[in-house]
Amino acid sequence: MPRTFHNPILSGCYPDPSICRVEEDYYLVTSTFEYFPGLPIFHSRDLVHWRQIGHVLDRPSQLDLDEVRPSGGLYAPTIRYHNGTFYVINTLMNGKTQSGNFVVTATQPQGPWSEPYWLDADGIDPSLLFDDGKCWYVGTHLNEEGFYKGHTEIFLQELDLEKMKLVGEATVLWDGAVKGVVWAEAPHIYKINGWYYLMIAEGGTAHHHAVTIVRSKNIAGPYETYRGNPILTHRHLGLDYPIVGTGHADLVETQNGEWWAVLLAMRPYGGYYYNLGRETFLVPVRWEDEFPIFSPGTGRVEFEYSAPNLPEHVWEATPVHEDFNDTTLAYHWNFLRTPRDDFYSLSERPGFLRLKLRSQHLAEQSNPSFVGRRQQDIDFTAQTEFEFTPQANECAGLVLIQNNDFHFRFVVTHENGNIIRLIKRSHGQDETLATQPLPTGRYALKVTAHEQNYNFYFSTNGQWYTLAENIDGRILSTPVAGGFVGAYLAMYASSNGQPSTNHADFDWFEYNSGIK
Repeated sequence: MPRTFHNPILSGCYPDPSICRVEEDYYLVTSTFEYFPGLPIFHSRDLVHWRQIGHVLDRPSQLDLDEVRPSGGLYAPTIRYHNGTFYVINTLMNGKTQSGNFVVTATQPQGPWSEPYWLDADGIDPSLLFDDGKCWYVGTHLNEEGFYKGHTEIFLQELDLEKMKLVGEATVLWDGAVKGVVWAEAPHIYKINGWYYLMIAEGGTAHHHAVTIVRSKNIAGPYETYRGNPILTHRHLGLDYPIVGTGHADLVETQNGEWWAVLLAMRPYGGYYYNLGRETFLVPVRWEDEFPIFSPGTGRVEFEYSAPNLPEHVWEATPVHEDFNDTTLAYHWNFLRTPRDDFYSLSERPGFLRLKLRSQHLAEQSNPSFVGRRQQDIDFTAQTEFEFTPQANECAGLVLIQNNDFHFRFVVTHENGNIIRLIKRSHGQDETLATQPLPTGRYALKVTAHEQNYNFYFSTNGQWYTLAENIDGRILSTPVAGGFVGAYLAMYASSNGQPSTNHADFDWFEYNSGIK
């Protein structure tokens, strides 16, 4: 029987995928918004199995996310390879000291990547095309006339790679296939068989998302439309369809001549809620009448397809249990915004992740003592064990977050003795859902989820207790909390506005798909 694969190929908050091929190797990057390090980079040899090999922006000097708003930060990267150099072009939104579009380069995909080259270009979602000795920048900006809210257009300008500056005049290419379309964005230009194909997303990166395409014999246009537009959308399939919001695609041709597209989509559950955020999917593409057909035969993104005609290449599985015995954190761990001091340590107590308590806390747009990873499954179990002796105002434990105004804090704190407390923050207001007294010492916390029902358990001295069950998790979804990100789970510690020299030592962390 032919091999098959299942979508999504990257589960959890991995939106706006961009892909490139170098001989038999494939590299992919996605957006990261307010999380640091920025822009995870993945490697595959079969388009199905992916291994993270680093981040494009992993140094504070490259990426200032100080005080950036939720779902600000890094938008929609594009990765390309040309003459021995990798290029990632990206947009930083709402930066405190710098915002706009920039390029970074590397000779190896795992890095090190250069410091940013900032470009004099407004708008978002830049991409690059290398063609006949020139490099072309294609981006998105607001239409100057602004005939309707969200009226954007796609423009083209030459990029001088020696000076890393845009040169010449900008040429407007297109503003979308549908009359009155909002947010024509995410442009990529490909040169295929003498034609320049301009593919974009439009309709907004939610339920009405779509992929459309035009072509021209001249890179600067004029571009002729395709009567088959949109070439992909799920907006007509209803709110109860299991895959929604399909769009923001990038094409790649395999060494065997097959075409595939990576794109983002969401998997709603428990109603029209998608706590996992926008995920990365893979679909086959076939060319007919010189235009691409996405997912031939159905025109929809499916959960299962025949695998690409490439040798299967499975990477070693990421351990579900982490003992913090290494000198660095695994690549799937992130911080909220750019870390400005050493709030964590893997060396001060070997075998433990030490989180130092600082005044920053989760309800602020700051950089709290937070080490988190994406929720990647509809049903999951996450647990950790740690040692902590809280003083007044101090807390440490697990958090589940969508943004600073929508999250759960499941923490050990001190209030007439040690207690375990579950706090729900919704629309910027805190509500204590449950508390229990605790002895001093070592604690284990566990969170399980079955769809939108989240359950919270704690342990002291090896005995497990229930703190709260069947807590509605819909506040962790964009339709409630807004923004562009998915839910994160994190180890967390804070002195909540007060100075402190205390710390919490996390012995291990475990994340499993399903309820354990």
